Amino acid sequence: MVANRHNIWNKIFRVGRNILPALAMVMLVGGSLSIATPKAQAAVKLFNTKELKSSNLKKFKKWNSVLDRYKTEEPSELQKCKLSSTNKCAITKWRIFLKKVSKEPDKLKQLGLVNKYLNKRLYIIDPTNYKKKDYWATPEQFVNRNGDCEDYAISKYLSLLHLGFSKDDMRIVVLQDLNLKVAHAILVVYIDGKALVLDNQITSIVEAKRIKHYKPVFSINENNWWLHRG
Repeated sequence: MVANRHNIWNKIFRVGRNILPALAMVMLVGGSLSIATPKAQAAVKLFNTKELKSSNLKKFKKWNSVLDRYKTEEPSELQKCKLSSTNKCAITKWRIFLKKVSKEPDKLKQLGLVNKYLNKRLYIIDPTNYKKKDYWATPEQFVNRNGDCEDYAISKYLSLLHLGFSKDDMRIVVLQDLNLKVAHAILVVYIDGKALVLDNQITSIVEAKRIKHYKPVFSINENNWWLHRG
């Protein structure tokens, strides 16, 4: 149990060094967190936890940084790309793929297609890829350089935004894998009262309630974040 707790907080340090002061403040002061969820998520307890919600995202610097960087990169994604030995036009291929997926009327099938497409990328840890302990990559960086678990989740999140999914129906979830005793990150999408998991470790889309070995620490989208308890 002690080892598991150490791994959980170690991941929080990795995904954003400034998150611990934020968590400490809301737990000590109180009131800035509320037990609430959007209507689409109200009937779902994510991995059977109580969720404490806040709209203050200032301490999540890596999350804010990747969103800001993506805003500058997005306009150039649909520019003409000349294929060469050094430029595989990966980001253009990603946007062409999303355009094809947008013609699929079934939202569940869209989830499966996006999950399968991005799960083909290679898993590479940040110290090897970026010479940093932790780095959150944009889709352009991910499709060109591959990445680790949160990079899969971020690119899936942004892919689904392009397909018309609401940011309020999605969360990136940082959690502890109790089987492997390692930290992990996934994307959860809420559809028809179900919390569906898009995971680079799982081939197919599954409901969160079917996964018993994940213990969420916090989850986040562009509007809110949630601390998970219990």
